[in-house]
Amino acid sequence: MSPHLIRPEADPVGRADRPLTVTVDGTPVPGVHGQTLATVLLADGRTHWRTAPTGGPRGVFCGIGVCFDCVATVNDVPDVRLCRRPARDGDVVTTQSRLTGNAQ
Repeated sequence: MSPHLIRPEADPVGRADRPLTVTVDGTPVPGVHGQTLATVLLADGRTHWRTAPTGGPRGVFCGIGVCFDCVATVNDVPDVRLCRRPARDGDVVTTQSRLTGNAQ
């Protein structure tokens, strides 16, 4: 999985991507329809969006929804696996911290 976004005009496959925007901790982040929320965040340069109880950063680990390392709050629903959730225009993602049990 590539952590960067290929501009449609530079894509050798010739896709006609439909852009979307999600908000992550109050910041607009661009993506395209068909991406998961995890790939939108990775393309934005974010490698983690959750803090484990030990204080360590967590993001995508398995990428197939088995490990639950990539969870965040999406549209006020906590513990959504971002590697499995398709991005939708207007989604609001809030990072989580198990240190406090709240968004960070």
